[in-house]
Amino acid sequence: MIIRNITENDDFAAIREIYERSWKYAYRDIIPREWLDSRPKDKWGGNILKNGRIETGAFIDGKIVGTACYCQSRWDKFKDFGEVVTIYLLPEYIGQGIGYALMEHCISALKGLGYDKVLLWVLEENTRARAFYERYGFVLTDEFIDDNIGGRDVREVMYVLNV
Repeated sequence: MIIRNITENDDFAAIREIYERSWKYAYRDIIPREWLDSRPKDKWGGNILKNGRIETGAFIDGKIVGTACYCQSRWDKFKDFGEVVTIYLLPEYIGQGIGYALMEHCISALKGLGYDKVLLWVLEENTRARAFYERYGFVLTDEFIDDNIGGRDVREVMYVLNV
């Protein structure tokens, strides 16, 4: 497996497919299926390499199977934090250590950029992802965001890791 940053020369359609398939798998019991199925293909992963975000890919035999995105925190309140914005895998690659390798890459890169605290947001109901973050060492905070996705009220909770 190779972990490296995504460039303009990479296949954005393959990255968008990871976003789409991951969302449809991870959020199938959280976000309405109609919304997940009706989202246009070009809307998945719409911020790849935008707004100061650095996208990382996990490649096996030349195929991208996972992606993660990190940057300086997007939140003024937490401007001194690094942020892991996304981490997604093709469902058939879950449980093989790829998510951990992507997270290691993001944390190492953020630490190299001078951040000693990293935050991330996760849907409160996404228990699998939350368990992964907690095993990694992230700690749940009191911060949350209430949102509505596809007509369903959801809450995102914030986790923090001291690096």
